[in-house]
Amino acid sequence: MSAHEVNGPRRGATRRQLLLGGAAAGAGAAVALGIDRGIAVRAAATPAPLNGDGIVPFHGTHQAGIGTDAQAHATLVALDLLPEADREALRRMMRLLSDDAARLTAGIPALADSEPELAASPANLTVTFGFGPAFVARAGASAPTWLAPLPPFSIDALLDEFSHGDLLLQIAADDPLTVAHATRMLLKDTRSFATVRWLQHGFRRAHGTVAPGTTMRNLFGQVDGTENVRPGTEAFDDIVWSRDGWLAGGTGMVVRRIRMDVDKWDEADRIAREFSIGRTLGNGAPLTGTDEHDEPDFEAKGPRGFPVIDDLAHIRRARSSDPRERIFRRAYNYDVPPTGTSVSESGLVFISFQADVARQFTPMQERLAQADLLNLWTTPIGSAVFAIPPGCREGGYIGETLLEG
Repeated sequence: MSAHEVNGPRRGATRRQLLLGGAAAGAGAAVALGIDRGIAVRAAATPAPLNGDGIVPFHGTHQAGIGTDAQAHATLVALDLLPEADREALRRMMRLLSDDAARLTAGIPALADSEPELAASPANLTVTFGFGPAFVARAGASAPTWLAPLPPFSIDALLDEFSHGDLLLQIAADDPLTVAHATRMLLKDTRSFATVRWLQHGFRRAHGTVAPGTTMRNLFGQVDGTENVRPGTEAFDDIVWSRDGWLAGGTGMVVRRIRMDVDKWDEADRIAREFSIGRTLGNGAPLTGTDEHDEPDFEAKGPRGFPVIDDLAHIRRARSSDPRERIFRRAYNYDVPPTGTSVSESGLVFISFQADVARQFTPMQERLAQADLLNLWTTPIGSAVFAIPPGCREGGYIGETLLEG
């Protein structure tokens, strides 16, 4: 036997082996391709979760819609109680509202829902209820001392159509159709007990546009709410939650409608805008820093000896040396059709939560009213204060601690 015959098979494959090997490889590829196709068919039959599938639990120690990540769309509705709505009527109303809110936030139609298909996508829907002074009085209970209209501020030009109210519904979700449907269903529940006083729509970036936790921007392009504490932390609990009486586990809510003169803002250059705020517009960093959450240095001086952050800059006027004067912001933008020669009619539906409005919010607002460069472009045109009761257990209702006490 020749060396060629002995060593040939070791050096390379014969034609027969190549053909057989190719056939085997082809069969393997066909099997693999069939598996891939099978996986693809199964994946197509099981669609990926949609943004509309998100559910925020309604029941709990605290009401949802406070520490919840702010959704893209919100409607706030304030109602006035009918004269005949007594304590028992308030019980019936809040039972109805709580039951339907629990259903809608779970993606289940309300009991009398004539368009049940519109409830199928909750899109992280939350419904938050708040009580005004008259609601608490009708319940025959004592209200916290701060539950009253805010004191008048020199910068205010308040309109009754955006101010006060006996009952508040904050309805928020990542889909505007979900918000509209939930609003209609809940207002149907209130028809025998109250009338609508005002309604405000607000929006943020659409869901998925920016990373979760990104600070919102208002329509001045300003990063708005950098100083917020993170929900779920001890600092958040200290700032937001009440620990007293029927309001324990609840909080205080301020709603301010702030008109922003965007047309006039257009006339200011970028330097003037950032000077008035005390932060860069690009990423919200203080003028003395590079990143949004850098601590501002109010002592820093520029080349000519003037403060880098002006004494009247918004960031400086909003800051207090008293650590108790802190709030949690959860604001929304608004934009409505302009009138006359203006290009825009825009602003902020400012919302803040704090355990004691008089101690935490009012001193801050007094400083801003006295002197704040942003006052050149902003005017508060609506104002309301509400007590947000704690959450409820399954089978209970919001306001139980007040109405059953």
